[in-house]
Amino acid sequence: MKLLESISNFAGKNFAFLVIIVAVVAFFIPETFLPFGKYITILLGIVMFGMGLTLKAVDFKLIATHPKPVIFGVIAQFVIMPITAFAIAYILNLPSELAAGLVLLGSVPGGTASNVMVYLAKGNVPLSITMTSFSTLLAPLLTPALLLLFAGQWMPVDAFAMFKSIVQVIIIPIVLGLLVKKLFPAAVEKSINVVPLISVLAIITIVSAVVAGNVNNIASAGLLVFLGVFLHNGAGLLLGYYAAKFMGLSVLDRRAISIEVGMQNSGLGVALATAHLGPLAALPSALGAVWHNISGPILATYWSKRPVNDEVKENIVVSSDSTLTKA
Repeated sequence: MKLLESISNFAGKNFAFLVIIVAVVAFFIPETFLPFGKYITILLGIVMFGMGLTLKAVDFKLIATHPKPVIFGVIAQFVIMPITAFAIAYILNLPSELAAGLVLLGSVPGGTASNVMVYLAKGNVPLSITMTSFSTLLAPLLTPALLLLFAGQWMPVDAFAMFKSIVQVIIIPIVLGLLVKKLFPAAVEKSINVVPLISVLAIITIVSAVVAGNVNNIASAGLLVFLGVFLHNGAGLLLGYYAAKFMGLSVLDRRAISIEVGMQNSGLGVALATAHLGPLAALPSALGAVWHNISGPILATYWSKRPVNDEVKENIVVSSDSTLTKA
């Protein structure tokens, strides 16, 4: 178990590099990874099951005790990201399937890797965890609705079918994870440090399958799609921070909301795009899985070296134990 925990820590710290390496290998040797395409939904369910194992009641405590930053952060996420994706798709004149895929990336909830980035950035970690959990639970309703609103002009969107898919790949696995944790707390406690390794392996496999299935599309439109993902992520990080500043939130809250808004659940985007929009529409989310885990550490490293006034910290209690568990 100690060896697995060490491997898990290594995988978590080097997630971005592992994604890049596997994506490059999948591009040049696609036949090795093509068979994994049929398991994308199952793999994402495994990631969400792991999230269920790590969720705690305290993750939602901030909604009752300090609702303003949580509610504002979630609203910012589901407003800024789909609107900027829509605008960027128009400006870049993306083909219909790619445009819909970028909007989908902007309509999914925050990714769990964002919690680690906020921790490294010395931001408000409890706020980050609460936002991730809350936005994930809202996803079955908001993601299909936003996609229908902003991408319906490019491709037909079956909102109800997407709602069912999100319930199947997110809500049910999370509930199962909570039940397993409730019924077998001792076993879960002993193995919880290995959960990040399983999640990393699942996400890397998802990315490799999408890259392998879109080699020709990446070769022809990869730079344009990456530009869209780059601009979208940058807009989320920037607008998330300054929107929180405009609302008078603390520096710690701004850092958390910036990263939460900018980093999306790319795995969910890949799964939904593959199932409902087509393989090409999965490309923005696949590239997002790579880029978000590069830009996140860069920003976190920058912020970690910039001090925060003590008076801003005094009302924030950061539990490093729950942070590392969530990661």
